[in-house]
Amino acid sequence: MKMETPELAPASAPAKTSIQVIERMMALLDALANYSDPVSLKELSKVSGLHPSTAHRILNDMVVTRFVDRVEPGTYRLGMRLLELGNVVKSRLSVREAALDFMRALHKKTQQTVNLSVRQGDEIVYIDRAYSERSGMQVVRAIGGRAPLHLTSTGKLFLSIDDAKAIRAYATRTGLAGHNKNSITDLARFERELGLVRARGYARDNEELELGVRCMAAGIFDDSGKLVAGLSISAPADRLQEEWLEDLVQTASSISATLGYRPAPPI
Repeated sequence: MKMETPELAPASAPAKTSIQVIERMMALLDALANYSDPVSLKELSKVSGLHPSTAHRILNDMVVTRFVDRVEPGTYRLGMRLLELGNVVKSRLSVREAALDFMRALHKKTQQTVNLSVRQGDEIVYIDRAYSERSGMQVVRAIGGRAPLHLTSTGKLFLSIDDAKAIRAYATRTGLAGHNKNSITDLARFERELGLVRARGYARDNEELELGVRCMAAGIFDDSGKLVAGLSISAPADRLQEEWLEDLVQTASSISATLGYRPAPPI
């Protein structure tokens, strides 16, 4: 007796249809994300490339699930359910978790030590690091180690967003104590240094913390635009390469984007 082979195509069709619906839903969400004001069905259909009837049907389903709000007949905007889910993701995602893979990639490219640091009072604290013995530099401060803000590249990033009164108060508290001949211990000179950090958007440590070690740092921002950490490359003073700066800034921007940061559009 000859056995007939079962038809597989019908079984795979629903899966394909489901994936197609998800793709169309995402196209509409992406389209809505490009507008700050409610958007018409006609415009959403045009931007997403979907037929108006298809877009309308999917939008209706997303309105029911609160992924989309219908502001008035025919106009839509992103719904509060997305904010609720975003807050859940945010609560689970730490800077350290967001940064780790990016840090490893930057270390692989530069072969130098990559540090992740946060501010605690008048010091920075090293919370993670990507490095190897091949970097040619001994790691002086372990994870959990601390250093004065004014002697580190990341510390300068944090001080650069303080106002003049707060910076002078910091100088009074710490005395801008130096570690070596390269440390900036004069307030006027240090204020000029912070001005350069603000103008450039990144900071440097030219052997101010440890002789023979230079660093460059870029800021990491969260979804509210707050500076929450600094990403830095540390290298022997004679090996730090300027071309790494672009990679560093881009990596810090990628981590910020993972945390939900969106830079303000240019005016």
